[in-house]
Amino acid sequence: MWTEADKSIELSNNGTKNLSRFPSFFPERVSPRFFTRNQVDDPNATHYSSSDSEAETEVESIDINKETIKPMALFDSQPAHKQKRPFSAEESSRSSPFSVMGDVDSSIGGGKHTPPKDFVCPITTHIFDDPVTLETGQTYERKAIQEWLERGNSTCPITRQKLHTGTVLPKTNYVLKRLIASWKEQNPGSDYSPYGGVQAVSESKFGASIRLASPNSVISQATVDATMSELRLAITDLCTSEVLRDAEMAVLRIERCWQEANADSEMMAMLSKPPVVNGFVETMFNSVDTKVLRSIVFLLTELGSRDDNVIQTLKRVDSDVECFVELFKKGLIEALVLVHLLRPAAESLVDMDIVDYLLEVLDDNANGDVPKMYITAKTAAVILLGQILQNSNEATLTEILKSVLSAKVIEKVLSSLEAERVEEKVAAVSILLRCMLEDGKCRNIIASKAKLAGVLEIFVDVNDYERFEIVHFLSELIKLNRRSLNEQILHILKEEGTFSTMHSLLTYLQNTPQTQSPIVAGLLLQLDLLVEPRKMSIYREEVIDALISSLRNSESPVAQISAAETLLSLQGRFSYSGKSLSRAILLKRAGIDRSYRAFMRKDQRRHNVSADPQDTMEEEKAAEDWEKRVAFVLVSHEFGLLFEALAEGLDNTNEDLYSICLMTASWLVHMLSILPDTGIVGAARVCLLKRFVSIFRSDKNTENRVLSMIALNTFVHDPEGLHDLSVHMKDILKGLRELKKSSVMAFEMLKVLSEEHDTSADLWNHQELCQEDCSENGEVLTITCFKGKLFSGHSDGTIKVWANKGSMIQIIQEVREHTKPVTSLAVLQSTDNLYSGSLDRTVRVWSVEEDGIHFEQVEEMKDQINSLVVANSMACYIPQGAGVKVHTWNNGSSKLLNQNKYAKCLALLQGKLYCGCQDNSIQEIDLVTGTMGNIQNGSKKLIKRASPIYALQVHDGFIYAASSSFDGSIVKIWSTSNYNLVGSLASTMEVRTMAVGSELIYLGCKGGTVEVWCKNKYNKVETLQTCSTTKIHCLALDANHDMLLVGTSEGRIQSWTLS
Repeated sequence: MWTEADKSIELSNNGTKNLSRFPSFFPERVSPRFFTRNQVDDPNATHYSSSDSEAETEVESIDINKETIKPMALFDSQPAHKQKRPFSAEESSRSSPFSVMGDVDSSIGGGKHTPPKDFVCPITTHIFDDPVTLETGQTYERKAIQEWLERGNSTCPITRQKLHTGTVLPKTNYVLKRLIASWKEQNPGSDYSPYGGVQAVSESKFGASIRLASPNSVISQATVDATMSELRLAITDLCTSEVLRDAEMAVLRIERCWQEANADSEMMAMLSKPPVVNGFVETMFNSVDTKVLRSIVFLLTELGSRDDNVIQTLKRVDSDVECFVELFKKGLIEALVLVHLLRPAAESLVDMDIVDYLLEVLDDNANGDVPKMYITAKTAAVILLGQILQNSNEATLTEILKSVLSAKVIEKVLSSLEAERVEEKVAAVSILLRCMLEDGKCRNIIASKAKLAGVLEIFVDVNDYERFEIVHFLSELIKLNRRSLNEQILHILKEEGTFSTMHSLLTYLQNTPQTQSPIVAGLLLQLDLLVEPRKMSIYREEVIDALISSLRNSESPVAQISAAETLLSLQGRFSYSGKSLSRAILLKRAGIDRSYRAFMRKDQRRHNVSADPQDTMEEEKAAEDWEKRVAFVLVSHEFGLLFEALAEGLDNTNEDLYSICLMTASWLVHMLSILPDTGIVGAARVCLLKRFVSIFRSDKNTENRVLSMIALNTFVHDPEGLHDLSVHMKDILKGLRELKKSSVMAFEMLKVLSEEHDTSADLWNHQELCQEDCSENGEVLTITCFKGKLFSGHSDGTIKVWANKGSMIQIIQEVREHTKPVTSLAVLQSTDNLYSGSLDRTVRVWSVEEDGIHFEQVEEMKDQINSLVVANSMACYIPQGAGVKVHTWNNGSSKLLNQNKYAKCLALLQGKLYCGCQDNSIQEIDLVTGTMGNIQNGSKKLIKRASPIYALQVHDGFIYAASSSFDGSIVKIWSTSNYNLVGSLASTMEVRTMAVGSELIYLGCKGGTVEVWCKNKYNKVETLQTCSTTKIHCLALDANHDMLLVGTSEGRIQSWTLS
């Protein structure tokens, strides 16, 4: 039967086997890599007759299929003998299979009638009748050792030393025999036999070996005693036989006995002994018979599930675990249950690349026809996968979760929430929790299909770690983007289950560590708020106290951050992927909603979701109602005690804690302006106002400044708060001006503050930043700003480009393409082009780049350019004579409009041209239709003195026109919608140029002064003096309307800013 290459058997000169390596009951383990050799069919293999078919199986090779889990061979080839290692006599006597069977009834050397172990034959396990001591010093029953030698063995069964006496045995050891006789006289009736009675060796032990060839004789025995007797014989063959096939047949017989005896306790005791367990392992290492391998795995699993000592025996050698994992990976699905029992470390499981195979098992179609075991392979897979995810480091965890999510086994894991075993439910919770944390969008699938009743049932039965896993899972589950769905789940949690969920959570909260209590408290508070807030609630009071306590626990930053995150998440605003929208929502309320809209569009595209407008409105209303409910109970607790804790968080140096506390505090203070007045604003003001002012003034993060502004807006509308803010008004106004372009709220706050402080010098105080002398280029005739740069046109035809450095301007380029003065500079933002008009009758086009401007083309005009405005397809300019010329870029044609008027200034907005004329009239010309309307009719000269319109600006739906003050109004303001006069500015100065900002109107006057007027109140707030001997030719504001640029007749450029 065995191949010649089998090195475990050596043939002596006379052809007998040299068993130099006796079967060890503590075997040498073989790495799974050892079992990769090719299988070789043995032409001399023994074939059993058909009568033996019931006790044996054909050797089935197991083909490897990488794509699906099918029965596969653990080894590609195997030696015919079991691989064993030499061991000492002490190990042998301790590990003999016979002593194992003897131990079933009594332990040798113990008990009142138990003989000394030296009186018992290690082969027969009976008291010696004819003891024979061999040359190795070991003593055996004569008949037993004689039969041992006659079977071809030439070594001592225990020491494995070669015997030189052959089959001739020494004389009887009479000394030992007399000692035994003496002991029997002292212990009458104690003729020791572990199996009941003394039997002849040939019948009890070796005769049984003859019966092995006929399993039918085993099957025919109907009594339990017969089954146990057969089991003892099978154990003997398993542990002592050098023939692999005998050991394989022994395994099958043991399994049959197990099934017949229905896991008898005596049988359990016999099979759980280390020598027997190791015998199973050795046979498994060498066998390629699928049925045998499955039987071994089944038996070890059954034994291990009932007796932890079996597991400890298997865990003594790491290669055992590796071998079982290899069996599982190559198709023996049931081996996974045994791996589960062995509980190897998560790291070792990952190293053995088991994860992908576990995911395949979770597929219902992958389990195949496996024997019924104490748990299913799927259950074992879920438990092991949960164990791996719970104990893996962050990098490994991410990779594993990607595999889990890509395998789409979420729904399979969900079914484990309804499993019978608590361990499986907890493992499923752990897997689903980590999947949600890795990829939040899967929580929508989990929320729609999870059956939570089973999870709630086990909450009181599990340990604290597992209990927190459940709470964390449920807390993550209610971070859905639809408020109605979150509340549905909360109702399920509150109403289902045998025990009161809220009471269980409260009990757990009272005993949980502070690092975990915020999450428990957050879930409990949401359950409590499913009904309208009541005046008193034992749950609510304890929950908020726990949150505040954790938030103020400076010794545990983890607890502080957890509490802050929980408080913020209570707002209930989440994206489809479960990310908090609190920051984006708050910025949106401040008027900075571009990032919010972009985030929501990206989130919807990424997850391929669309929202019905009607549903969106309903969900928004539900979200607002929930937000008010939560905010009310938080701010009302102990008259605003939470604000004290948040103030401490804002003083913390931990950036994460600071950021979350800022968002939470801003949200709650903002909600005070929406909720009914409960007197809490004062508490919030005392705790937080100065901190918000400090953040608004000095934080470098713009969004953080906006968040603090949201809170300050609440205090601005509170009389006492406004009074407290007055000492910080200068810093607040400065910050609001910086944000007014991007934030509607900042603009509105400026309006409120300007109404309250319209005569305050601090409100509109300007300071000069710098002054540049360009007198070598003549007068500064025109200035404009674009993309952080300043462009100036000079009377010698020069165009200068300046960089805005904040507190100064710096020349970066100077070009001179025009031969005469540059009278106008205009920017077309849609093309990033600069247009320059000159008295040399040309318009030049420049592209604006990072390093300056680059000439692109020149348009020849037939007239001098006195004032220029541009659109996409045309340019409008004031020629030397009457009218306004419109030049088309495409064909170069020009036409004259408003021929009866002498225009002094132009403004162009949305296809409408506004003309301020020499006779004080103002016209609006529709460039598309050619129609013209009068905004202000012209006036006749008074005492030979004209009153032209010197400056014209269109801003925010109003027309601002500056002229001489012959009627007491230096600037008149009309509405562009109906031409109604809505206001005027009274001044005694002669205005020559004008700039209109978001808050202020600047008038450049003939005497070198600049008057500053409030845009809302129409009152003068300041006068800026440039130089008494100069004329102001042009004014310009930067993009934020924070910097005023002045061009003078002396060739100077001055910059001013609000201080």
